[in-house]
Amino acid sequence: MSAEGDELAGRLERVRGEIADAAAVAGRRPDEITTIVVTKFHPASLVERLAALGVTDVGENRHQEAEAKAAALAGLHLNWHFIGQLQANKAKAVVRYACAIHSVDRDSLVDALAATQATIDVFLQVNLTDDPGRGGVQPALLEPLAERVLEHPQLRLRGLMAVATLGGDARVDFVRVRAASDRLGRLAPEATALSMGMSGDFRAAILEGATHLRIGTAITGNRPTPG
Repeated sequence: MSAEGDELAGRLERVRGEIADAAAVAGRRPDEITTIVVTKFHPASLVERLAALGVTDVGENRHQEAEAKAAALAGLHLNWHFIGQLQANKAKAVVRYACAIHSVDRDSLVDALAATQATIDVFLQVNLTDDPGRGGVQPALLEPLAERVLEHPQLRLRGLMAVATLGGDARVDFVRVRAASDRLGRLAPEATALSMGMSGDFRAAILEGATHLRIGTAITGNRPTPG
């Protein structure tokens, strides 16, 4: 293995160890938690190396980049998670390769996904700020959006996704997401998944019940300059 490959393997192993430690503190099992490695701006060759190290779930937030990587690496049978803001007119293309959309936040996107007739996992993104540019539905509007998803059986409502606020207390934010999840559970008892926690705050997310972590640089290293 090259020095670069050794470094990647070392970072992955460290993060896996930290996840196991946090899970133990929370009284949970590490196998309850899916680690999605975010490979934004990294080449397909890095994803290939990750797959050789046992990674099965990969996250991307730009359709053009995700589509190209998924096509190039189709033989690896990876689970591709779309985690970025998604334009409704890209829904048909994204469902061809993605197993899950983590950023559903408005009725028009729900309708576009439903129109594809594809069966796909859906996470509702909750906006924890007052800035609509951050993406996500405001917590007060969560139930109507969930009801919209539930009208379409092929859209499998898995749970919620959130990004901790910049400069805030991530654990406090994740407590809010758990409260929103409890509300969602009254409408959709099976929608218990929580996609939250990134490189800097995944320990806090695990302590508050995260089932899906979206970890980039802690595993992949610094991102290349986008082309």
